[in-house]
Amino acid sequence: MLRRLLNIVINSQSYIFLFVFAFSACRVGKEFKRPEVKLPENFSQQVAGDTTSIADLEWKKFFNDPGLQLLIEQGINYNYDLMLAMKRLEIAQQQVKRAKLGQLPELDLLIAGQYNHPSKNSINGKSANSFLGENHIENYLAVVNLSWEIDIWGKIRGQKEATLASYLESYEARKAVQTQLVSNIAQGYFNLLMLDKQLEIAKKNLVLRDSFLVTTRLLRNAGVVNTLAVQQAESQRQTTAILVPELEQDIALQEYALQVLTGQLPTSLSRQSVLNRLALTDDLSAGLPAALLSRRPDVRAKEMSLVAANAEVGIAKANMFPALNITAGAGLESFQSSNWFSIPNSLFGLAAGSIAQPIFRRRALKTEFEIAKLHREEAVIEFRQSVLQATSEVESALVQIEKLREQEQIASDQIDTLQRAIVNAQMLFRSDMANYLEVLNAQASALLAELNLASVRRQQLSAKVELYRSLGGGWR
Repeated sequence: MLRRLLNIVINSQSYIFLFVFAFSACRVGKEFKRPEVKLPENFSQQVAGDTTSIADLEWKKFFNDPGLQLLIEQGINYNYDLMLAMKRLEIAQQQVKRAKLGQLPELDLLIAGQYNHPSKNSINGKSANSFLGENHIENYLAVVNLSWEIDIWGKIRGQKEATLASYLESYEARKAVQTQLVSNIAQGYFNLLMLDKQLEIAKKNLVLRDSFLVTTRLLRNAGVVNTLAVQQAESQRQTTAILVPELEQDIALQEYALQVLTGQLPTSLSRQSVLNRLALTDDLSAGLPAALLSRRPDVRAKEMSLVAANAEVGIAKANMFPALNITAGAGLESFQSSNWFSIPNSLFGLAAGSIAQPIFRRRALKTEFEIAKLHREEAVIEFRQSVLQATSEVESALVQIEKLREQEQIASDQIDTLQRAIVNAQMLFRSDMANYLEVLNAQASALLAELNLASVRRQQLSAKVELYRSLGGGWR
């Protein structure tokens, strides 16, 4: 009996494998092909044909300031957005493990016992009494069931492909979160150093305003100027003085924002660096625009989303075709527990195959197919949009870097001019050859110029960071 069951199973498997082989090329989904995108041959402000890119640098080599490196390290280890991205990646990994086994059959073990006491006047009761000589029916079963859906149309392969693409999308999304995190920490750090510099400038100018106010009062007492001059000088001093608490407030808020990015409680940050001494590399090679498709994590994530959407179209189409299912089982069954393990008498086996063709589902399958195609078209648009956005960000950063160099030179020259103007105005004022308004205007202009130079230098650093991020750097 057991040998006969094995022969049946073996013969059934032979027919199954022949059937599967015959239809192995019947996959209805289309293979993924990256859609065409518009890209320039080279970036502006760059040497044509240069393939090197700062995006290939590790963030520790791009950012050489120890204080900034420490903040970025803390952010990578403790930032909550990055932790969430990691958990989403781990979830996707588990789904991939399941998808890899999608084409294998399912195997279940069932052990059951049943006791039935039918009515003596019922057909079952009379049959049991005449057949078994008992007023009750017992049945004991131990069976191993196998079920297998043959992947004729590539539905299961499509599910595996979609799951793997979703995993890769999560992987690239995690890298994109890190690149943005590294950029945000660096931008916040440079902004903090700018505020430190502006506070230093404000305090220095406040000392000058105090000195000028004292001088103006002495000149009023000597009858050289009137009280209005003293009031104007005092008002100018107050205008400068109010910058100090404003900047101190901005510094505290920026420190707290950086601590949140690094997953720490809001508190003050100790730092040694100053804005004027901080510099990033001047080698700002952007590489070729086509490399953005492989370097930018967010672009790669959009491409993986498109791969998944393409696979979903194949799955939706395969659902409209016949499904072939194979079931088989073997085990022990007996009316009495004492004979349950009586072999071979208690052995049984079964094998079955079914083909199910959907006919009328109220257009559900057709609708799912059409929606899947529309989702794929959406994914194509989003992919192309991400490429366009990436290209625009790189070009914008390159233009900013170039123009900010010019602005820095002009701002530095302006400060030199205004510093000389302040000295001349004060000398002329003491000699009664210039009025107090000329001195105040020169001092106010110099203060604004110094604050502006600090802002320009911070923007230079920020533009370099933005170029590094927009090229896909920061996740290594």
